[in-house]
Amino acid sequence: MKERMPMGTTTTAFAFTPAPVLETRWADCEEDLRDAQRLRYRVFAQEMGASLSPPEGTPPGLDADRFDAFCDHLLVRAVDPVNGPGPLIGTYRVLTPEAARRAGGFYTDTEFDLAPLAPLRGSALELGRSCVDAQWRSGSVIMALWTALGQYMVEHRLDTMIGCASIGLDDQGLSAARLWHRLCRTHLVEQRWRVEPRIALPLDTDPDADADSDAAPPAPPPLIKGYLRCGARLLGPPALDVAFNTADLPLMLRLDDVAPRYRQHFFGVAA
Repeated sequence: MKERMPMGTTTTAFAFTPAPVLETRWADCEEDLRDAQRLRYRVFAQEMGASLSPPEGTPPGLDADRFDAFCDHLLVRAVDPVNGPGPLIGTYRVLTPEAARRAGGFYTDTEFDLAPLAPLRGSALELGRSCVDAQWRSGSVIMALWTALGQYMVEHRLDTMIGCASIGLDDQGLSAARLWHRLCRTHLVEQRWRVEPRIALPLDTDPDADADSDAAPPAPPPLIKGYLRCGARLLGPPALDVAFNTADLPLMLRLDDVAPRYRQHFFGVAA
């Protein structure tokens, strides 16, 4: 693993009965990284059916790529009062500007032309490979992860998050295209920051179809909905990720755009 700033352990208790205690910390050894890659494999390959292509020599049952060695990996476990921390139940990986330079760019660069974001790259953190165990998707795990990510941004003096949020293609991309047409009207960044996908998802659906239909418009997946509530904006139309069988929406969240009710909670910054 690469050198990194010392990071403390954050323990967050949520008011349930009995109250589970979620422990978030940063991977600091090879075993921690393997735990994250193992969870990612279960979610992406076994659950979602992604066709992964890990580097040669990667042990079976792991999701790995060349960016992992440059990233910091955030881990969350449920802590039992008697038995201590349990298996890994959630993870994110983050790529700092300096690490991205050493890696030859962000992972998002492989899916989008990020040239318009050049002025922001020196203060931008990339989020990726977010996943939560299927039995823990009530929201508390994501909240614990986001709290730790906010603290990380403050400690590293970064003010921008970028990354991709995925939508499944079980309906050949119809829902993803409709969602894009819906969200671009209200959540698209200004023209100067807009990026283009390297492999675009076909968007040949009628952008006014939802207005002319009695059917309810597609709702954003929970993760995308959470990002948008915090103040994230779409950077452009979705890319087609063939390996993961997803449409990937490019997103950006700037600290100045974070909704006031979240600024103190996640970043410790007054509104």
